[in-house]
Amino acid sequence: MENYLVITALGKHNPALVEQFTRAIKEYGCSIVESRMTVLGSEFCVLMMLSGTWDAIAKIEDMLPKLGNKIEMSIMTKRTVIAKDVSNLMPYAIDVVSFDHIGIVHDIIKFIAENNIGIQDMYTNTYKASNTGTQMFSLHMAINIPVDVSISSIRGEFMDFCDKLNLDAIMEPVK
Repeated sequence: MENYLVITALGKHNPALVEQFTRAIKEYGCSIVESRMTVLGSEFCVLMMLSGTWDAIAKIEDMLPKLGNKIEMSIMTKRTVIAKDVSNLMPYAIDVVSFDHIGIVHDIIKFIAENNIGIQDMYTNTYKASNTGTQMFSLHMAINIPVDVSISSIRGEFMDFCDKLNLDAIMEPVK
């Protein structure tokens, strides 16, 4: 039986750290099932889920704090299980662009939560518009809509919500 471990790690941006981190995972007999790695400011952030035998997972859990001290990364771990069957959910994507202002992410997430829609993945970014220099905001979100929800209703409500907040948005099925 496979065992699973979720890891979050944060440290200074240094490509050598990633190599050391992934080498340790390989040496301890674990596989990377899923991962996200990104640079935020001057910090390198890692999210990953490992799989392995119970003893491989236990050994890596024990080793990671030592590795974190050695390579100067903050590392947290948590045991997990594979997600339940999601055959009663429809995958959709949301893309939003707007001028940047406080509260956009919260407002969108509040709408999603109030409509009992699950967030699978989300990333946001801010940037300056090339021709005006206006501070802009973008969001991409992968969501799971229950099959018993009317897509046309939820899409219409979402688009009305975005219009009220002056957000340019698209909601479309993931193909």
